[in-house]
Amino acid sequence: MSHPFPDDPFLRGNYGPWPMEGDICDLVVDGEIPRELDGTLYRNGPNPQFAPRGQYHWFDGDGMVHAFTLRDEKAHYRNRWVRTQKFTMEREIGEALFGGLTDWTNTDPRAEGIFPNVANTNIVVHGGKLLALWEAGPPHELDPQTLETIGPYDFNGRLLGPMTAHPKIDPETGELLFFGYSPFPPYLHYYVADATGTITRSEEIEVPVPTMMHDFITTREHVIFMVFPATFRSENFASAAPIRWEPELGTKIGVMPRNGGNTDVRWFETDPCFVFHPMNAYTERNCVIADVCRFNRLPLFDGVEKRDRDNIDSARLTRWTLDLRSGAVKETALDESPVEFPRLDERFAGRPYRYGYTGGRVGVTSETGLFNAIFLYDHQTGRRREHHLGTTSFTSEPVFVPRTPHALEGEGFLLAVVYRQEANRSDLVILDAENIEAKPLATVKLPHRVPYGFHGNWRAGV
Repeated sequence: MSHPFPDDPFLRGNYGPWPMEGDICDLVVDGEIPRELDGTLYRNGPNPQFAPRGQYHWFDGDGMVHAFTLRDEKAHYRNRWVRTQKFTMEREIGEALFGGLTDWTNTDPRAEGIFPNVANTNIVVHGGKLLALWEAGPPHELDPQTLETIGPYDFNGRLLGPMTAHPKIDPETGELLFFGYSPFPPYLHYYVADATGTITRSEEIEVPVPTMMHDFITTREHVIFMVFPATFRSENFASAAPIRWEPELGTKIGVMPRNGGNTDVRWFETDPCFVFHPMNAYTERNCVIADVCRFNRLPLFDGVEKRDRDNIDSARLTRWTLDLRSGAVKETALDESPVEFPRLDERFAGRPYRYGYTGGRVGVTSETGLFNAIFLYDHQTGRRREHHLGTTSFTSEPVFVPRTPHALEGEGFLLAVVYRQEANRSDLVILDAENIEAKPLATVKLPHRVPYGFHGNWRAGV
């Protein structure tokens, strides 16, 4: 039998789940949707269907995909849960069966021996497939039009374990570059799939201890693995919290040539920190330049931070310069404002680039919401430009869409789902990326809210 949700910081307000699936045709729009926008923005995030068995972590919720289709200056909306094995089992029984990241051992005996996959972190399009991603398991394929779940996807048996929620698509070759990490040897596995989705390379990468490796970075010439002291040791599985912060291990950054393997990885060492998301990286002469959202430590997993949003450490945009000749790491702060969810014009992924975009926070605390501004960073001038949302509106990750396939870098639109706290509902906001300070070109108005989520991507022509 279903139970009421507890009074938990990550189940209140817009962190709380939205209990319904549905379709809305021809939404109300303030302004005009640019005719160049012809496609669908997919957005994934945690949305638990049942109250947790014990302590809840924001990352535990079942994946729910929200799709905004824009065509002929009109907007249509659809949302669906991803039908994972976990979701289906719990739906049939009518209650939560599995423990979570901070309540690991609290799993119902009826679910013993099953490792849950919540498919709640990202959603990407590659090789003609729409994939909902979660870093501790395989992807789930969805129908791009109906959002119905087709099922787990293992690249025709070539995926040997979990897959990161943050693969990279090479803008020149169309290759999908990704990895999977595990608490059991081999701790790290690197893959390459060609433009059709066929895995063409699989490499085991040696790392000293298993760690939580949420993301990685690629350039045209290199692959960069980030090994932070957020350990994920199998011997801790019997405890409630298997992910531990061990700062004495420091941070190790591995740089591997794109055509290399394990023995070619060069390891750099720097101070303990944590990065959920890099903005971009590129190789320049004998250096790798990487721009990342750097935390001083792993947030959300220990002490007061996991229950109190106002005490969560904030990330700052930081540049790492890795000297391939000397082995030195230079760290430069690019901004002191709290930021996260960095994006760029993906046609420049892994290449020298000028513009990057993030969610930013101006004049409010994290207790009242996540990010109330969208930042544009011009790396050529060092200038930051801003679109302010006020003190009661909070944005998700801003996704860049080029105006045309051959438009100049940064010439296009930013799409972001924005929560309106006072009205308790959400909008899709469309900004002119070249004039970010101006009012939105269009605001697509939903009659309900979209819970705070993680990542999304645009697919043209769907």
